[in-house]
Amino acid sequence: MIRARQEVDTTDEATIEDLYKVPGKAELVNGEIVHMSPTGGIPGFAGDIITARLLEYGVQTKSGFAVGDNKAFIVNLPHRKSFSPDVAFHTGKMTARFYEGAPAFAVEVRSEGDYGPAAERKIKAKIQDYFDAGAQVVWDVDVLREGFVRVYRADDPAQPIIYHRGEIAEAEPAVPGWTIAVDDLFYQATENIEE
Repeated sequence: MIRARQEVDTTDEATIEDLYKVPGKAELVNGEIVHMSPTGGIPGFAGDIITARLLEYGVQTKSGFAVGDNKAFIVNLPHRKSFSPDVAFHTGKMTARFYEGAPAFAVEVRSEGDYGPAAERKIKAKIQDYFDAGAQVVWDVDVLREGFVRVYRADDPAQPIIYHRGEIAEAEPAVPGWTIAVDDLFYQATENIEE
């Protein structure tokens, strides 16, 4: 994740209107536009599978909208004004602009730079921000190293449930009745994968 301000007056804090002008995926945190790197193939595949399954669920239940990568949710926390999750399920209104409020369910899929003590602290802080903004469930998905889906819930964020390969992950109560096999998040044609 590279921190940079682009097309923004550096004497003032950046605003949501500034965020609309920035190309690519970014969030507004601590008054700065925080750019986020493009997603790699393996984590991107996992995010796409989750998005596709949530899209099917949303169409069938008409209970919300699947939201893929590179979308923004506007929130009003003291230090954070937006999120751009890898995947989300939104039960609020659909708009032409950024989504208003936190998604009911947010998914953060780890990329290569999302490991180590500093990255763990950032992930935990962002999960808490999601809950402070009103999200019900947040997934921390690791398809690069340990192969898990860690499910955090707003009512007990200190006690995540961890689902590994061979198990079925869920997002209760944010996405009632929806599940996905953790194995489905892994690209199966291993002969086509380069490290």
